[in-house]
Amino acid sequence: MKPTITHLLDDATSGGVTRVIDFMQSSEALNAKVDQNLQMVPARGRWPQFEGDMIISHLSVNWRNLPALMALRAMHPNATLVHVEHSYTQRFTALNVPNKDRFYTLLRTAYALFDQVVCVSRSQGSWMATRALVDSTKLRIIRSAVDLTDFAKLPPVSGTPRCFGLLGRLHQQKGFDLAIAAFRQLSDPNLRLKIFGIGEDQKLLRRMAKGDSRISFEGFSANPSQAMQSIDALLVPSRWEAYGLVAQEALAAGRPVLVAPVDGLTDQVQDGATQMTGIGVSALASDLERIANGTEKPAIAKQSAFAMNSKNRFETDWLRLFDEAFAMADAAA
Repeated sequence: MKPTITHLLDDATSGGVTRVIDFMQSSEALNAKVDQNLQMVPARGRWPQFEGDMIISHLSVNWRNLPALMALRAMHPNATLVHVEHSYTQRFTALNVPNKDRFYTLLRTAYALFDQVVCVSRSQGSWMATRALVDSTKLRIIRSAVDLTDFAKLPPVSGTPRCFGLLGRLHQQKGFDLAIAAFRQLSDPNLRLKIFGIGEDQKLLRRMAKGDSRISFEGFSANPSQAMQSIDALLVPSRWEAYGLVAQEALAAGRPVLVAPVDGLTDQVQDGATQMTGIGVSALASDLERIANGTEKPAIAKQSAFAMNSKNRFETDWLRLFDEAFAMADAAA
């Protein structure tokens, strides 16, 4: 009988996280090894007891749900508990956390409840190790992945990019305001900036773009690969980002990608993305100017190979975690 894995999620609207879980649950390689199921849990209140040889938390970590995480450990003494940290990073902490010592105490306390803690990028893992947020023997780095098949089928871009794209939630985190301000410094009337997504910053961003007909708001796209097909290059100017799946999608689609030099976005550079020369509007404007003028030619990935490598890497890393965790559990039994 195969071991059973239960994924726990407390926010079904978290698009990137749910897509990663979907990718895990649809993986033939993983399903040959384990049986998987997903359980939604309330953000508040008590959680029931769950079935599973391994329980994988994709949950948010905060003071409010810390008692529930403690109860999760107490109710499942024989299960292997794994937490995947999809959110917190060095830049998130620097920009959003006033009392950092208290925040680090929260993370150390929560992570100590788990047998393994998975970081979704090397940068995130380095931050956790430097801050001693989790025991080094428990720390894993498994870079996130989603199904890139549709993106790899798109015809690649040829020639100098003329249409830049921003894809994601319209939120301060994503840095779309920086991209709009930088793009408006470019004088070429033939350039375009398409913005895909919805969110709380929509009114602010529309005000910033007002008067520049080259900038368009395309709304939410239910078909991300179709949105990707309509642009020549992707901009990812995030203020913080645990990994940046959209960059992986663009690379698989044969689109040049320009990423901010922060957090997990630095992992994307090894895969073919181009890193911004600095943080902020001036650096981004200069980088866009060089790309638009053709003086800098960002790398374009070999699409099918890129998509397959991403899938294989993700599955191999999770299978290794499964094998080692279940071997330890058997030895302790």
